[in-house]
Amino acid sequence: MSIDRITAIKQLSRIKVRGDEDGLIDAFGVLVNFLPANFWNSFTEKLLKSAGKTHYREVEAGLYRAANECGYHTGWGIINSEEFKSIIGPMIEKMPEDVLHGAFAVLTAWGWAETEITELIPGERMTVRVKKYYESEIMETYKLEQPGAFMVTGICAAFMDLAYGSPYPEGLGTFKCEQRKGIEIGDPFGEFIVTRK
Repeated sequence: MSIDRITAIKQLSRIKVRGDEDGLIDAFGVLVNFLPANFWNSFTEKLLKSAGKTHYREVEAGLYRAANECGYHTGWGIINSEEFKSIIGPMIEKMPEDVLHGAFAVLTAWGWAETEITELIPGERMTVRVKKYYESEIMETYKLEQPGAFMVTGICAAFMDLAYGSPYPEGLGTFKCEQRKGIEIGDPFGEFIVTRK
């Protein structure tokens, strides 16, 4: 890896972004919202509670799919943005691996999840360890029986799709991700394994 992860996160964190009157932020080539984490956790909790055990898998699949599609299209905007090119671009030596590491640096810098790739077999498999992510806080109000970081799970697969799938926008769904560990169920960190479908 050629990316200096710590330097990249520091530089990316210095970029000042501000939401408009509707809470929308135009940065990194994408439009994102500025809503508190508890809003999204409450949304997920309500969906899971209303689904019950009967429809849990359907809701889980829907949350994953939403995060996967969002991560794919938002990720594309991010890695093609001027901000990404100016900070991560000069560090890139190996394509697409360094871009992939850079995308996870953005995810960390924005405070969505403190992520780090711990294993990468180009085009085949990736393991991501996550120490902090907002979905881990759902355990405070809703007891999960299995890991439930749907946003991180979907994004991990999406980033691999961007790196090793067909050219955008045809590569979505090339990879899948499974969460093996989760802070929300008492593990010390989250672990996400991405493999080719």
